[in-house]
Amino acid sequence: MDGFAIALQWQYIVYAVTGCFLGTVIGVLPGVGSAGALAMMLPIIFKLDPTGAVMMLAATYTGVMYGGSTASILLRVPGDTSAVVACLDGHEMAKQGRAGPALCIAAIGSYIAGTIAVVGMMLLAPPLADIALQFTAPEYFMLYVFGLTAVASFASDSLVKALMSMVLGLMIATIGEDIMTGNRRYTFGHEALWDGINFLAVTLGLFAVSEVLVNTKKLREDSLGTILEHRIYIKFSEFVESIGSIFRGGTIGFLIGVLPGAGAGIASFVSYSIERQIHRTPDKFGSGVIQGVAGPESANNAASAGSFVPMLALGVPGSATTAVMLGAFLILDIDAGPLMFQERPDIIWSLIAALYIGNIILLVLNLPMIGVFVQILKMPMRVLLPLIMVISITGVYLNDGLVWSISFLLLFGLIGYYMRIYGFPLAPVILGRVLGLKMELSFRQSMVMTQGDIWLLLERPIVCLFLFLSVGSLFLPQILARITGNKKVVLDDDD
Repeated sequence: MDGFAIALQWQYIVYAVTGCFLGTVIGVLPGVGSAGALAMMLPIIFKLDPTGAVMMLAATYTGVMYGGSTASILLRVPGDTSAVVACLDGHEMAKQGRAGPALCIAAIGSYIAGTIAVVGMMLLAPPLADIALQFTAPEYFMLYVFGLTAVASFASDSLVKALMSMVLGLMIATIGEDIMTGNRRYTFGHEALWDGINFLAVTLGLFAVSEVLVNTKKLREDSLGTILEHRIYIKFSEFVESIGSIFRGGTIGFLIGVLPGAGAGIASFVSYSIERQIHRTPDKFGSGVIQGVAGPESANNAASAGSFVPMLALGVPGSATTAVMLGAFLILDIDAGPLMFQERPDIIWSLIAALYIGNIILLVLNLPMIGVFVQILKMPMRVLLPLIMVISITGVYLNDGLVWSISFLLLFGLIGYYMRIYGFPLAPVILGRVLGLKMELSFRQSMVMTQGDIWLLLERPIVCLFLFLSVGSLFLPQILARITGNKKVVLDDDD
């Protein structure tokens, strides 16, 4: 607990404030992401003591996650996977003039979920790390299957269209080098496809560029087509409606974040799907429901903190970001792993304190700034739409430095435009692209473990649990529709 006292010293508070500010600014930029942001901070931490370095890195991580959701809500420009879900209801709220409440609930939800995750890290880090060790290739494979089916089942009024979108995402994921043999697949002799299609080009193309194409007919309009409400904060009644979503998202996000490789993106998708299933009017999701922002954003933040658990307790990074953090630990001569709780408790508690203090700082810094952020929506469309294109193109190019990726960005913008016109959901494409390679690798590893006998997987209890949840998620929307007499709910309503 001395870490909390040390973290409250003024110089470390300055490091945390600096990290939060830089993280928020970097998080708005598509293509950098949390791992890139922490990598950019590494040269800065060389001359800092270990506690100060950990404080700044953890605060930067927290800031990046909030910055990414801000760009998604205001401009429909997700910086990475974890910010994609914020586009669905968050941007719809912005178009309705409720950008302020959307940003406000994202900030409050992130703070509460971050607190849940910090408490979870304090109490449950060692035992949760032991549980995470029970997840091997078969368990991860079924976890990924569940993530795909949960989103696809609620993604469209047509399950066929949702599955087609999901398959498109899986196909995109297989382009490039085979992860186990090194053979090139579906490259058709083009060098541009050897490394696969840039994830950011797919994401920004489907969401940001397609949004520009959809709104080109509004170029002569003064703004996004909405009247901004004078109210920039949420009502107390809206907070009461969202509090359950925040606690569910925080809990789900932390537990998923503990699993190495699962990540905040999966946590936010799963949280969104669950919130939709239990909401009294699920058909309104995708059209600006505040719980559709509160739950996923809470899960996003909690999963980010949860990913530190396997790194601290086992020395195993739970995400690309914690892999960079582990590299920073090596630079600082800190050995992460089971002995860290005994040998370096000061670093453990400093990190936990930094995550909590970072959430407080973000709340204090960003709530007053909401009124400034929403002014972006008052920009004329002839300025805003080109700005979105410039941000998207710059983000994709900075991500890998390839001109080819800009071509893919424009191509997927066109694909996304026609998908929206013909009612194909976009979210399953992104999730398929994200989980495709992971699911393929875990399945092939599972087949090696069972010597090709797929039925042996059913002898594993966790596999059976996720199989049951996957099958159930496919039929649950139809069951709910029959019970309520409503049309099947949809995940991606762009009308």
